[in-house]
Amino acid sequence: MNENLHEKPITYDELYEKVKKFIKKDSELEVINKAYGFALAKHEGKVRRNGDAYITHPLEVANILCDLNVDYVTIACALLHETVNHSDATINEIKEEFGSEIADIVTSISKINKLELSDEKDSSAAYLRKVLVGLSEDVRVLFIKLADRLHNMRTIYALSAEEQKQKANETTRVLIPIAHRLGINSIKSELEDLCLKYTKPDVYNDILEKLDSSREELNDLLTEMKESISDILTQNGINFKIKGRVKSVHSLYNKMDNGKRWNDIYDILALRVFVDTEADCYLTIGLIHSKFRPMPKRFKDYIANPKENMYQSLHTTVFGPDGHLFEVQVRTYEMDEIAEKGIASHWSYKEKGSVKIQSMMEHKLEMFRNIIEANNDVSSDTEFANNLSEELLSDLIYCYTPKGDVLELPKGATPIDFAYRIHSGVGDRTIGAIVNDQIVPLDYELQDGDIVKINTGKDANPNKDWLNFVKTSQAKGKIKSFFSKQDRVNYINTGKEMLDKEIRKRKLSFNEVFSEENLNKVLKDTHMTDLDDLYLSLGSLRFTPSYIIDLIYGDKKDVVDIYLGKVANRTINSNKAIKGDIIVAGTDDILVTIANCCKPVKGDKIVGYITKGEGITVHKADCINIRNSNRLIDVAWNMASEATYLTDIYVKVVKGKNQLLDIITKASQKDVYIEAIKTIEEDVATKYALTIKTNSNQELDNFISDLKSLSFVIEVGRGHNL
Repeated sequence: MNENLHEKPITYDELYEKVKKFIKKDSELEVINKAYGFALAKHEGKVRRNGDAYITHPLEVANILCDLNVDYVTIACALLHETVNHSDATINEIKEEFGSEIADIVTSISKINKLELSDEKDSSAAYLRKVLVGLSEDVRVLFIKLADRLHNMRTIYALSAEEQKQKANETTRVLIPIAHRLGINSIKSELEDLCLKYTKPDVYNDILEKLDSSREELNDLLTEMKESISDILTQNGINFKIKGRVKSVHSLYNKMDNGKRWNDIYDILALRVFVDTEADCYLTIGLIHSKFRPMPKRFKDYIANPKENMYQSLHTTVFGPDGHLFEVQVRTYEMDEIAEKGIASHWSYKEKGSVKIQSMMEHKLEMFRNIIEANNDVSSDTEFANNLSEELLSDLIYCYTPKGDVLELPKGATPIDFAYRIHSGVGDRTIGAIVNDQIVPLDYELQDGDIVKINTGKDANPNKDWLNFVKTSQAKGKIKSFFSKQDRVNYINTGKEMLDKEIRKRKLSFNEVFSEENLNKVLKDTHMTDLDDLYLSLGSLRFTPSYIIDLIYGDKKDVVDIYLGKVANRTINSNKAIKGDIIVAGTDDILVTIANCCKPVKGDKIVGYITKGEGITVHKADCINIRNSNRLIDVAWNMASEATYLTDIYVKVVKGKNQLLDIITKASQKDVYIEAIKTIEEDVATKYALTIKTNSNQELDNFISDLKSLSFVIEVGRGHNL
């Protein structure tokens, strides 16, 4: 990486000339011009911490994105991306000026930029990554965020040493993995070098000194090797372009970190050869091998067997002048575009294969969403962070179908993961697997390069035991979904049998009981949508068959009377075996739900409210919604239960710098899981409405006390108080 690049900020005129090379429509260029004018006016007079005018930052972010040949919307959003957080601009103003598409992207990037990692805990990184990916339904938000961070890292020298390390850690743990998974190598590799420079300056400078001490010799070797290869290709009539480089500091650090000593690293030098056609790639490699002896087992053909992110290239390592090793990559210009820009190359190749790249782009985003969704029910922050790290940060392997299609999987993946990556239908019907022509168990750990054939059975179904060994969130999610649907079918069948039995017992006919008029009455009274929904409620014991029939004929008590009759003058039996999380006086087969209005948690004083058609709802004893009601019954917490409960709190903070990550950090330290966050801006303060998952009111009180100790917190309380 050339450290002297980017020192002089780009001007808008220079940027506009670059943009015009790949954006041709006058209407699109007009939007970019308008966005620049808007941003310039909003940032007028503001200065960055390094002394540059503030407008230089959005210009540089747009400049970085120009190198990815993105669309005009992305360039416009890059120019506008700081106007909401760093000026008096509003999202409504941007929507009026530029339309909803640009406003939505600017909204997302503004929210992401309010978040930052405040400690070393993996759980904080997981929260940030979760929010970041959750906000990034449009992949262009991620492009802008990566470019935004790259420019900030280039100018990070203006921050304190502590701030430099914090930003570098955040980038390493959150953004580089995302850039890697999106295949944007040009940004990823520069971020890696910059992060190493500020997190391990001694190591970085040591490697740099070693490189500098031999820089002249290395450059001479590169020049000699380039000339030799150029002569061969010219003599054979191949049109080409060749680049030579010394491997990045971060790449060399990885080799040393894996146990290699400096003197044992031989492949410091790398060459990349660009040719016109795929056939020229193979011819070029053959000509190079004819003159320079290849190192055994280092030739890789990613053209015939591309990686799942569409990366294609031929790799080899050869012995060059004086026995020095050179890593040589040969690819076409289009292959290089995809290798450097990843899914951002969708906009570069609108005519050539853009449908395939678009599909891959959606697949990548879907992968992120699957990972997040599959971990939404994980209550422990540490477990959540570990699960994400396993899949997002783990090494990747590339396995092949018998037809040669390549699938990307995390290391440790199994044939079941492979099957679900092909299609959920294949995964659900898997009965066996053959890897490299050998039968293997379904929990076999796949290796890089394996050829995998999945055997399926027409009537086969998933096995719950698969959840014990599958690696990918996609497989876990599909297996859980299957059994959730299966449970629904079982409940429906059970409910139908129960109702049929009750009808026969009363010597009635089904057609008589469920005439169109009667069915409509029952569905209305029970708030059901159709007969299957009614069967489901019976099978899950929400209602009894006798109650449903009594409703139809209208000569019986309604559900409130029935429940009141069952619990009248009953007290809670503390010696009785307890099934659920709530103990109800007089009965143990009634549907019990937690009231959404007051959201009590274990330890709160509670009371039960009998709701027509909805069982018993548990409220806080002081809930205003049940005052003076005659439908209240005694309920109590099952203190032996380990269940967690959702409840609401609000945190009022001093207006100014976003404090959300400090609050999230306190939550993770107390093992309190934040389910949702809403921000409300007031005139003199900011209020955060948090929905959290906790085990008890004691745990909740400890968390609230911790929040009150933060210097910027004005007030904390239960409920949202909005």
